[in-house]
Amino acid sequence: MDLKDSMYYIPARRQPKRKLVAIYARVSSNTKDQLRSLANQVSALTQKVSLVEDWRLVDIYIETQSAKAKSPRKEFARMLKDAESKSFDIVVTKNISRFGRDTVEVLESLRELRKLNIRVLFEQENLDSGEIDNELMISIIESIAQAENESRSENIKWGIQKSVASGKSNLMNRKCYGYDNDENGDLVINEEQAAVVKRVFNFYMGGMSVVGIIRKLQELGFKSPTGKERWSKGSIDNILTNRKYTGDVELLKEDENSGYYLVEDNNPVIISEEIFNAVQKLRKDRSNVVIDEYGNKTRSHKKYSSKKSAEFNEK
Repeated sequence: MDLKDSMYYIPARRQPKRKLVAIYARVSSNTKDQLRSLANQVSALTQKVSLVEDWRLVDIYIETQSAKAKSPRKEFARMLKDAESKSFDIVVTKNISRFGRDTVEVLESLRELRKLNIRVLFEQENLDSGEIDNELMISIIESIAQAENESRSENIKWGIQKSVASGKSNLMNRKCYGYDNDENGDLVINEEQAAVVKRVFNFYMGGMSVVGIIRKLQELGFKSPTGKERWSKGSIDNILTNRKYTGDVELLKEDENSGYYLVEDNNPVIISEEIFNAVQKLRKDRSNVVIDEYGNKTRSHKKYSSKKSAEFNEK
């Protein structure tokens, strides 16, 4: 028997080509907590890469730059440049917010990497850019970004509420026109500005419109809170509705129907409670927007003189 007839050729098994993987990790500052977070990011992602048999880690791009638009991201730029050189096949990152500073930047970077046949894996969201078409990816990223922003906003609001409720917040001592802060951060009256505040309430109580008050203050040479010759309607409205002038402070008030914290006797009084409340009633009565029974808005034709004036003590 010929041995050649009984021999079989067994081809060598081809080893699958290993994918070259890069890690991108970012935090927004170099504080101890942020650096600890960065170390955790890198450690977790490195472990993830090591668990995939045909992956090989080739580079780690580490950023400690702010998420502000003007802050350069040198490591991110280096990663994109290396991508053009085909230095890796896959980028692994913790989540979408770490990869880009906003939705537009994320999408532009993904499009650029996709043209180079490079996948981006978002570990937290369990997303693979290589498996999702552009339109769906856009929809997913925008939805996630919106949810993150809403969550972040609620967390900030919750933190402020806790701070206010515990009496540890400094929001009540934020300076406004008519007040200064002393060396301890407490509010003290700025006599020159307080006199203008009293004139504004006086003019309004005397029948002047907001436009009339603006005209009068300009005639008298009083500069606006921002130092301009002409006052804005918003500046006058802010003065007429700021309860802080009565010594009490409303915190976290979003609109007329929302709840808020009232801090009583927080600062020196410029306007009495009686005058402040009277002005609020006048503002409501003078509103020229009328809503009928069908919900339609119309404007009334009431006019108020800018010539009437009533005096009360300005000091």
